[in-house]
Amino acid sequence: MVEDNIDDNEVEQWGDFPVALLQQKSMEYAIISKRSSRARYSYGIIFLITNLIAWFVRDYGERVLPLLHYSKACGNGGSECSHTMGVLRVSLGCFSFFLVMFLTTCFTSKLYDVRNVWHSGWWILKFLMLIIFTVIPFFVPSDYIQLYGEFARVGAGVFLILQLISVIEFITWWNNYWMPDERKKQSCSLGLFMSTVCYIASICGIFVMYVLYASKTSCILNIFFISWTAILLVVMMAVSLHSKVNRGLLSSGIMASYVVFLCWSAIRSEPATQKCSSQQQNNMHGGWTTVIGFLIAICAIVMATFSTGIDSQTFQFRKDKVQSEDDVPYKYGFFHLVFSLGAMYFAMLFISWNLDGLPRKWSIDVGWASTWVKIVNEWFAATIYLWKLIFPVVRQTKVMDHEETEQQMDNSTSV
Repeated sequence: MVEDNIDDNEVEQWGDFPVALLQQKSMEYAIISKRSSRARYSYGIIFLITNLIAWFVRDYGERVLPLLHYSKACGNGGSECSHTMGVLRVSLGCFSFFLVMFLTTCFTSKLYDVRNVWHSGWWILKFLMLIIFTVIPFFVPSDYIQLYGEFARVGAGVFLILQLISVIEFITWWNNYWMPDERKKQSCSLGLFMSTVCYIASICGIFVMYVLYASKTSCILNIFFISWTAILLVVMMAVSLHSKVNRGLLSSGIMASYVVFLCWSAIRSEPATQKCSSQQQNNMHGGWTTVIGFLIAICAIVMATFSTGIDSQTFQFRKDKVQSEDDVPYKYGFFHLVFSLGAMYFAMLFISWNLDGLPRKWSIDVGWASTWVKIVNEWFAATIYLWKLIFPVVRQTKVMDHEETEQQMDNSTSV
């Protein structure tokens, strides 16, 4: 009897052993997952520091960094390593760093993968690697840096497209969250309230832009920009409320606010030499408002890059895949790829998309090139949004027509 009791106890202990082992593994995976999630904030700080270095080299590098004068690639007086060329050199270093991180972490899917340790740790080595990648471009001949600048224009454009898709997907999710069905009346009423606020803000924004930037008949280009934005607002609302689409007012209201913001940002980027530009007023005031606006713009660049980088689910082909406890919390490769494109994007903003110009101190994204990039970005955003509304209807119509054709052929065959 004693031996039987001992055997039963041993069986129970061994039976609980796999359960305890699974619980321990789950705890280890949770700890590793949190460490990986915290790592992305460290990369965001690295990206912010790189932005500040690019600004410092652009505005003060020629005067404050005498070591640049000893590099043959920097030319006489270090002029080829400051201003526009200095920004491109810092951008190239940041791009190279995140490109290496992309190549070494892409296709990482499990937390126990060695590449997950590399992504979440080894910070001293990565810090040294970042310093090396930042310094090397200052010894690269200017012709190659100019070539990188042309390539950076394309990369910045790709970044803007990814950012637009991410924003539109977020708007779609927000619309589905607040207006899911008729059973949640409180959510629907709150969604209706938010859509009303967005439309009122959009209309007020259009009116204010007319008053501030298109008050003269000579401001033909601004009048065209603002009027076309108003037309886009009406078209998006009409398509969203169409009986076959029936997406409601919330998504189109949020999208309307975003489009108005892009139009306002584009007009604000017009050069100060224009009589319809607000930059002349900014130059009169200057001072701390310019500095604060510049710092806010840098933070906006970092936040836009960070939010797009962690939104890898939007760009997955299979969105019904179940997340396992040992899966990585986000796609490391896509995250670093977006940051490498973001390095090109901040370079274009600092030099106003102009490779041959001389940027003004404490300025960011000012000039006709920046204005037209933002205007095209606005039109492209509206086009993508309308396509996402219309495409499901068109696809469903084609499927119904195909099924109807097959049914008619079956009926004719049976007859």
